[in-house]
Amino acid sequence: MLDCEFSRYIANGLVATAVHYGVLNLNIHLLGVGSYGLANFIAAFFGIAISFVGSRYFVYKNHVNSLGSQILRFGALYAGIAALHGCVLYLWSDIIGFSYHLGFIVATGLQVMLSYVGNKILVFKK
Repeated sequence: MLDCEFSRYIANGLVATAVHYGVLNLNIHLLGVGSYGLANFIAAFFGIAISFVGSRYFVYKNHVNSLGSQILRFGALYAGIAALHGCVLYLWSDIIGFSYHLGFIVATGLQVMLSYVGNKILVFKK
């Protein structure tokens, strides 16, 4: 089943999202971070780190860029995605007052689309 690049991308994304969501809830419920947007922004870095390792060694196995180049490109791509994710959750939950659980799903949907295309074209070129 995981022979297909996109299937590996989805599996890697599920693991990274679980880490991101777990840290988000840890920030809110255990550490008492008062803003959903801020708690999400902090949690994003944990999910992003997991995503990079999985993308480099599991999803996009046949890449030509050096590790340094990939880290810079991935970092730039995900800085933008994390900012977008944080802004969506901030607007959704802190400003509008909707559930951060649903806002996380909405923001993650945007992230999935942007990260697959961005990683394939910019970061892990063949």
